[in-house]
Amino acid sequence: MPRLLLAALAAGLAAAHAPAADPLHARVDAAVEAKAKADGVTLAGPADDAEFLRRAYLDLTGTVPPAEATRAFLADTATDKRAKLIDRLLAAPEYPARMADLFHVMLMERLGDHPDWTAFLRDAFAKNRPYDQVVRDILRPDPKDAATRGSAFWLSKRLEKYGENPVDYPGLTRDVGRLFLGKNFQCCECHDHLFIDDYKQQHYQGLHTFFKNVYLAKPMVLAERPTTEKTPFASVFTKVPMATGPALPGMAMLDIPAFAKGMEYAVPPDRKTGEVGVPKFSTLAAAAEQLPRADNPDFTRNAANRVWFALMGRGLVHPLDLHHSGNPASHPELLDLLAAEFAARKFDLKWLVRELALTKTYGRSSLVPAGAPAPEPRHFAVALEKRLTAEQLLAAALAATGADPKGADALRPKFVKAFANQPREAEDEVAPSLKAALFLLHDPAVLDLLKPKAGNLVERAAKLDDAAAADELYLAVLTRRPTDAERAAVAKVLARHPGDKRADAVGRVAWALLASMEFGVNH
Repeated sequence: MPRLLLAALAAGLAAAHAPAADPLHARVDAAVEAKAKADGVTLAGPADDAEFLRRAYLDLTGTVPPAEATRAFLADTATDKRAKLIDRLLAAPEYPARMADLFHVMLMERLGDHPDWTAFLRDAFAKNRPYDQVVRDILRPDPKDAATRGSAFWLSKRLEKYGENPVDYPGLTRDVGRLFLGKNFQCCECHDHLFIDDYKQQHYQGLHTFFKNVYLAKPMVLAERPTTEKTPFASVFTKVPMATGPALPGMAMLDIPAFAKGMEYAVPPDRKTGEVGVPKFSTLAAAAEQLPRADNPDFTRNAANRVWFALMGRGLVHPLDLHHSGNPASHPELLDLLAAEFAARKFDLKWLVRELALTKTYGRSSLVPAGAPAPEPRHFAVALEKRLTAEQLLAAALAATGADPKGADALRPKFVKAFANQPREAEDEVAPSLKAALFLLHDPAVLDLLKPKAGNLVERAAKLDDAAAADELYLAVLTRRPTDAERAAVAKVLARHPGDKRADAVGRVAWALLASMEFGVNH
C-alpha cells in the first residue's frame, strides 16, 4: 500500500480515536494536525493578538472593536485572555443580531427581508434555541405563535407568484435540499444527475412531494391542500413510469393515508372565518418532524459544515451544497465528529460556535510560515480570508468612524446593493467588485462618515500629532497598530495638508483604510 495512503489512514484513525474525554476543540485540532502531518503540510502559528481580536469581534458580534478595547486587549498579558474574550462576546447583546444576520444571508440568500423574520431569528439566537427547533419552525410555521410566526417568511417568499409566472416549486425543493440537507438536486427534476452519481431523480421528487401542495393563502400565512396520492414521474431518458410519496434522501418513503372524500381535514377551511384548514395528513408537519433530526445524517452534517464555514471561511465540504461521494469532506472523520457532537448536545449552536472559536485552527495566523509553500485551503493550515457580509461591512464602518449606529437602517439598502450577491447566489467566496469600489469612492453617505464631527474618528485623530493620529486611525479601522512604514506614509500625507486642511487629509487616510482589502475581509 502506498506510504501516503498508509499515513493518511493512520492519521484518520488517530483523530477518530482521540480520547472522548477531551473537549471538542482539542479533538478538532487533533484531526486538523493529523491530516496536515500526513500530507506534509506546515501549519501556521497563532495569529497575533490584533488579528485574533478583529476576527473574533467580526465573527461573534458582526463589527470591529472600539480602539480603546483594542488597546486594552493588546496590553493584557493574561494567558487566558482569548478564551475570556470569546465568552464575553458570546454573552454580548450584539451576538444574537450577528447570528441573525449570518443565518438570514445564508438561508434567505438575498431573496428579501421582513421584520417578523428578523425578530424570529434574533429571538431564537438570544434564547439559544436548539438549531433543529429553529429549522422545524421554518419548515412548519405556526401563525398563532407570536414568538415564531416570523419563521413563515422563509417559505412564504419562495411561494410568492410574480405576474403570470407559476409558483417556483422546483426552486423551493432545491432550496430545502441545498440549505438544510447540503445537497443540490436542481438537475434531478427530470432525470438522475448527469455528473453526480449519488443524486437521483427519486431524491428530488420525494423531497418535492413534501411541498407540492403547500401554497401562500395570504402574506406570511401558509396553507396545504391534502396530499392524497404519490407523485408520478419518469426520466426523460428511460421513460419508465415511477411514483413516490414524501421521502427524504436516504430515508424511508412515508405512506399516504386514505381518507373518505370530505374527511381529509382535521380543521376544515372556512372562508367566512379565514381559517385556511389543516389536513389530517400534513406533509409540512411531516417534513418538519422528519428532516431536522439527530438521526438524519444529511441534516446534521450540513448543519455542522455550515457552522464550520462561518468560523473558518470554508466548509469541510465545499461548496456547501454539494455533499456527495465525489466531493468528500477534506476531513471526513472531523465532519462526522462535529455532526455527532452537535446532535448529542441537542443542537446547541452557541456551544458549537464556542468550541470552534477555542480551537487552534480558528486562532491560526493568516500568514504562510516563512519558507513554506502556500497550502491548499482545504488543509486549514493558515486562517482563510472570509468575506464580510454587507451587514458586517456597514456595522464595522459605522463603528470604526464613530458614526451614530442609528444610521444603519438608512444605509443598509445601499450597502446591500453594493456588496451583496444577486438573489440565490451563496455569499461564500471573497468577491471584490467594481460596483463596490465605485460605491465607496462616490457615495455621499459613505463620504459623510469621514467628515469631522463632534467625537468621531476624524475629529479625534485630527487633533493628534502625526504618529498618534496614525495609531488612532489604524486601531479604529483595522484593529492594529500601523507599521513604521505606514506611520511614515500617514505623516507624509498629513504634512502636505496643514492647518485647516488637516481634518480633510485625516478623512482621506481613513477612507483609504476603509476601502482597503484588509478592511473588507476577515482573516
